[in-house]
Amino acid sequence: MLQEVLGSIFKKPATNLYPAQKLEMPDKFRGKLKFYPERCIGCKMCMRDCPTGAITINKLGEGKFEAVIDLSKCIYCAQCVDSCPKKALEATKEVELAQLDKNKLRVVYSSKG
Repeated sequence: MLQEVLGSIFKKPATNLYPAQKLEMPDKFRGKLKFYPERCIGCKMCMRDCPTGAITINKLGEGKFEAVIDLSKCIYCAQCVDSCPKKALEATKEVELAQLDKNKLRVVYSSKG
């Protein structure tokens, strides 16, 4: 056992230094969803394809829509991103989403004005 302990002194640590050093997420990582209301046409394909029902699309006016995304329900499968014909949804690399208040995980994206 002493040999194992002394041998590990000269080895590089197997762990990373998170959160002191931020992790670099790989390409095509599926993190927090981002919605672009100016691209949305209101087809609601994302709502229909979401396996957990985490997305709600509401009509605000003529050609204007908002998305309400419940991140506490989202399983980050990005099925909604794949099914959107106008690419109004995007999966970001944001992973630090932990909250003590569940209401803060309900995100509303709407166009300004």
